[in-house]
Amino acid sequence: MLKGLGAERVIDYRSQAFEKEVSDVDVVLDSIGGDTQQRSWQVLRRGGVLVSIAGESIEPPSPDLGVRGIFFIVRPSRHQLMEIGGLIDGGFIRTVVDRVFPLAKARQAFEMLSESGKHGKIVINTSDAAI
Repeated sequence: MLKGLGAERVIDYRSQAFEKEVSDVDVVLDSIGGDTQQRSWQVLRRGGVLVSIAGESIEPPSPDLGVRGIFFIVRPSRHQLMEIGGLIDGGFIRTVVDRVFPLAKARQAFEMLSESGKHGKIVINTSDAAI
């Protein structure tokens, strides 16, 4: 799936020691946290940044590394969502949808969020619902 999205190289962090395969990275986007985040510090170049959306501490293990951490949280913005929609419509961003549920099955869609093995977003279609 990732190669189909344009990735040149794919490393499975669960089965491969990515910190032995990758180095001198400008930015790491951490959505996992824990041990994966701790191992990610090693791949950054001096001056690099680890951006975490995992909600954990983002302090480098040593100030001598010359890297920094940033916690990132999304705040909805109508303007930004419209811009992203335009990028999707224009083919600049490709979305990946795992499954579409009707509104009547929203609970099932919500429960699927905690399952592993998803490849894309879960969408709730409200077009047939009386809102």
